[in-house]
Amino acid sequence: MAPPIPSPPAIRALVLAAAFGTTLLLVASGCAYQETAPPRPYLKESPAAKASKPAGKAPAPDGVRALTDAQARSALISETDLGEPWMPTRGAATWRDGFLKAATTTPHCRRLLDALYADDLLGVPARAAIGLDDDYADGQLRYQVTSRAPAEVDRALTWLRKLPRGDCAKFVATGPGGERRTVTVTGVPLPEAGDARQGLRVEVTRDLGGEPVTLTLEVAAVRVGDDALTITNGGLGEILTESTWTAAELGAERLAQVRKQGRAQV
Repeated sequence: MAPPIPSPPAIRALVLAAAFGTTLLLVASGCAYQETAPPRPYLKESPAAKASKPAGKAPAPDGVRALTDAQARSALISETDLGEPWMPTRGAATWRDGFLKAATTTPHCRRLLDALYADDLLGVPARAAIGLDDDYADGQLRYQVTSRAPAEVDRALTWLRKLPRGDCAKFVATGPGGERRTVTVTGVPLPEAGDARQGLRVEVTRDLGGEPVTLTLEVAAVRVGDDALTITNGGLGEILTESTWTAAELGAERLAQVRKQGRAQV
């Protein structure tokens, strides 16, 4: 008989135990991934922990009229838009370090892992961002609004589109403690939102307590004129795809409305 699949709380406990063990190993070895304290369920100064704070003002690319900070914030979605089980984030989930802090020798695959860990799919800082939590499934959704030249956003979308068809469709990554992680990347459909878009499903599997545990991420990037939005929806339990779709549709509509209301010339 196959062993029972651990529940989200049990998986969370395994992740915490593995992260704590990794921390002790790295402190002993002086590795570059060293941390100063055992991980907590939510780490306050990680990218997702800063989600509720105003994003730093990023300079607009040449030729791009930037949204004001107030306009960018008004284009954000919230837990009210997505409904249950979403709530404001308490910080970065422990699975971020436990699954996404990894390296591989293939440049495009390494770029993907780095972008997922940094919450930076388009390569520029967010103008505004928000994080939401699903405690039952140990899930987290990160929604960002940014400004970037349309041609640069389209190049990033092309890169994302090629990942499931190349070397990154399935590859092995190595964590800071030397453990192996199998990463699978597939394309996922998105609603007809914005001017251009691309979605991916990324599954990262590693051994925890003698059992394979998988982190599943749905990521999406949508261009709306000179602006763009990105979504990362992931967790160790069931992923709510409808939340990804709602965030993409509603976010693109809201961003388009903000653009019509006027923009600040930089």
